[in-house]
Amino acid sequence: MKVLLVFAHPEPRSLNGALRDAAIRELEAQGHEVRVSDLYAEGWKSEADRGDFPALPPDARLQVAGASAEAFAAGALTADVAAEHEKLLWADMLILQFPLWWYSMPAILKGWVDRVYAYGFAYGVGEHSDRHWGDRFGEGTFSGKRAMLIVTAGGWEEHYTPRGVNGPIDDLLFPINHGILYYPGYEVLPPFVAYRVDRLDAAGFEAEAERLRERMRTIATTAPIPYRRQNGGDYLIPSLQLRPGLGDPGTTGFALHVNGAAAVG
Repeated sequence: MKVLLVFAHPEPRSLNGALRDAAIRELEAQGHEVRVSDLYAEGWKSEADRGDFPALPPDARLQVAGASAEAFAAGALTADVAAEHEKLLWADMLILQFPLWWYSMPAILKGWVDRVYAYGFAYGVGEHSDRHWGDRFGEGTFSGKRAMLIVTAGGWEEHYTPRGVNGPIDDLLFPINHGILYYPGYEVLPPFVAYRVDRLDAAGFEAEAERLRERMRTIATTAPIPYRRQNGGDYLIPSLQLRPGLGDPGTTGFALHVNGAAAVG
């Protein structure tokens, strides 16, 4: 497989960086081809602003989605964004790796999504009708490709459970797994999450590294999270409400959008 790893940590000597290196070595040992977008090292510009649309007239009001659509259609996106598009189209597998900061991804990685997911490329594709509401949530540009998260967290694993103070890790990562990866068509594998990383000793790190290496050995065969397909019949169109009667009794929230599965993580 061709694997693109987008890395978002400011310190290459961090535990996060060491896990990245372990993942890359294992992927290459398994015969996969790996490319890396190291956002901090490359000085990635995180803000989506007028500078992303050089063809936009100076006196025009910036409407980001519209400007993105025009720039993508005209082949006028900035060179850094166009380079990431080439990598994403090249890759069979996308890995986003980051530390969990304030319950989400670092701003630089969110900015990568904001700028790289151009209208007409990652969203705004497909017909909208009374039976099909765009190619998204199981369809889209990246259909047939796989994706997953590698995440490090400072808190205890118990803190990220249904009764833990931080809430379930699956809920915290749902906006990324479902809203950023599944939305444009990726099959999303369960995330790899390492906990209490600030307190790991050498033996603890090696245990986590081996657990990650095992995940890298199975990226082609691991079953994806069974999210419901938007246009597969489970949702009413155009309201996009889950049809009455679907979902286990008593299930609420994000879990409703996983087809007949318990929490995955």
